Amino acid sequence: MTRLGCWVHARRRFVDAGKVLPAGKRGRAHEALALIGKLYAIEKEARELSDAERLALRQSRSRAVIGELRGWLDQVLPTVPPTSILDGALGYLHRQQWPGLTRYLERGDLPIDNNPAENAIRPFVVGKAWLFSDTQAGARASALIYSLIETAKANNVEPDLWLRHVLRALPTATTVEHFEALLPWNLKAEELITA
Repeated sequence: MTRLGCWVHARRRFVDAGKVLPAGKRGRAHEALALIGKLYAIEKEARELSDAERLALRQSRSRAVIGELRGWLDQVLPTVPPTSILDGALGYLHRQQWPGLTRYLERGDLPIDNNPAENAIRPFVVGKAWLFSDTQAGARASALIYSLIETAKANNVEPDLWLRHVLRALPTATTVEHFEALLPWNLKAEELITA
């Protein structure tokens, strides 16, 4: 498992910090937003690349922007009043999230943010499905099933076939390898049809 930070969440704090400025004024929050924007521009270019090509692009260009952002952060952080909104945004970047936010540079298959996951669960979370969960245990069970279904979909695996396959195979799974083999990204459609 690889723990990542989400640049959308980091960016959102700087957007909030920029909102406290008078209309038309630009400040340090906008400087951070410009640098984060450069990271996203690189990711947009890398969208159709292979993982290896994306990693090479990140190493050649994104790493330099991250270095620039880190230098800016170290310079600005001591000058910002504590308890300000900008201090909260800087602190989130510096103290809480920096290792996770920069970890996506290590591999080409890691995402810069978790927007795809959030977009996948949004209809369920903001919908009326939770109205029918009478207990916390029922809500938790619903969330677990929904997570399994959306994980299968995200890996281009038919959820119904995958769940049937997993439920048949689980009683005989005894090792970590057996369990890992059941994960949707480790299965091919042909395996599910014959199962």
